Amino acid sequence: MHIPPQLTELKTRLHEIYDLEMAAALLNWDQTTYMPPGGAAARGRQLATLGRITHEKRTDPQIGRLLDALRPYEESLPPDSADAALIRVARRDYERATRIPAAFTAELYQHIAASYDVWSRARPANDVAAVLPYLERTLDLSRRFAEFFPGYDHIADPLIDMADYGMRAATIKQVFAELRQGLLPLVEQVTAQPPVDDSCLRQFFPEAQQMAFGIEVITALGYDFTRGRQDKTLHPFMTKLSLNDVRITTRFDEYDLGSALFSTIHEAGHAMYEQGIALEFEGTPLASGTSAGMHESQSRLWENVVGRSLPFWEHFYPRLQATFPDQLGRVSLETFYRAINKVQRSLIRTEADEVTYNLHVILRFDLELALLEGTLAVRDLPEAWHERYRSDLGVTPPDDRDGVLQDVHWYSGLIGGAFQGYTLGNIMSAQLFEAALRDHPDIPQQIGRGEFGTLREWMREHVYRYGRALDADDILRRATGRSLDVQPYLTYLWRKYSEIYGIAYTPFHQVVA
Repeated sequence: MHIPPQLTELKTRLHEIYDLEMAAALLNWDQTTYMPPGGAAARGRQLATLGRITHEKRTDPQIGRLLDALRPYEESLPPDSADAALIRVARRDYERATRIPAAFTAELYQHIAASYDVWSRARPANDVAAVLPYLERTLDLSRRFAEFFPGYDHIADPLIDMADYGMRAATIKQVFAELRQGLLPLVEQVTAQPPVDDSCLRQFFPEAQQMAFGIEVITALGYDFTRGRQDKTLHPFMTKLSLNDVRITTRFDEYDLGSALFSTIHEAGHAMYEQGIALEFEGTPLASGTSAGMHESQSRLWENVVGRSLPFWEHFYPRLQATFPDQLGRVSLETFYRAINKVQRSLIRTEADEVTYNLHVILRFDLELALLEGTLAVRDLPEAWHERYRSDLGVTPPDDRDGVLQDVHWYSGLIGGAFQGYTLGNIMSAQLFEAALRDHPDIPQQIGRGEFGTLREWMREHVYRYGRALDADDILRRATGRSLDVQPYLTYLWRKYSEIYGIAYTPFHQVVA
């Protein structure tokens, strides 16, 4: 088929935008890993310059003209073809970008910089009053942002759509209500049992040995160090500089073995997704994970469904004991397995266990909707936060430091669309794993032998390779036969934790009846 010259020009322009974005990602990576403190001011200027140039190129009217000229060609292609997907996604990105005035973008970035600075000082000081005026303005900017995208049913929909394309507030509310109904009785039953002793994880574990063991684990899982690297940072993350340069970072606590280990597996899960995208998409908008939720499905699958499973540790625990013989030599596999799966009511989302984690996310999502709808005032947010923790998790934050100030999201971005992806990813992780098991029932036995290729290649075939060429719902329906479904995730949690804690397993249909 003849390739239109407009497609060649479009790809050239998209490659330039991609290269600018990756250059900014490299500057951000350096800023959080090796940059000396004195470089902060110049780095902010450099990133702002790159951001301005990227925005100008992304909203160039010539891209719109090229996309219009390519409509006949797009309509002649099979919808699944790479060119059709590229044109479709490029049009979506262009239409989004051109709806947001440049003046608003500048105003937003300036406010976010000021808001983050105030929050970074207010949280240690437990000074919620200092951030409330900034949060008021963030809420106003979030509503104004949503107004650039008319035609949605709920004011939060455009904000959600930016992170999880195709998702709407009404759908997420329904999914989260069903999930919450299934989680609350599990939390009640598990936390009524004697607490698990996890003291074996709280001994002294030297950083160097932790790092070496973590590298051994993620190499076995399939993270490709010829196309990536691991470095230290204060806040772990994954970043992509190209499909052949996908980096991860971690942090270490020498008195908490699980902290670095599971965050390393988590970030490797994100990275393996990016490393598995079809290389033909390099330099285009297709060369990225398709949604926040789908991306999180991979980090949480490898971290929790695999990394906290008994077969996984039947293979790796003897190696961990050999790494830390004084600390773990006399600790049984059963004790260790229970320790890494300890459930407890807690205040901090990022430190929460599998069973309670999603309750942290759901209440934040509900509070976001209430703020955007105007049914909750910013001044009442701290108390509303405390009340939801009392009702959902049975704990009361002693202050705002570990209350409404604990997450950076609302102080470094917009309100809306910030949190739902974490729980959507958890749900998807179980749904995808269930489908993989249908195709390969011996995956648990393979994991017990330290063999991860079958599961990884199944994910590559059904999730990774598509990048943004398919939306999250398309990937789910093709891979599992249905759209997002909470049943596999609730079934996974109830089966796993009823066994660990010796409680009666409640079938899914009884949980949500």
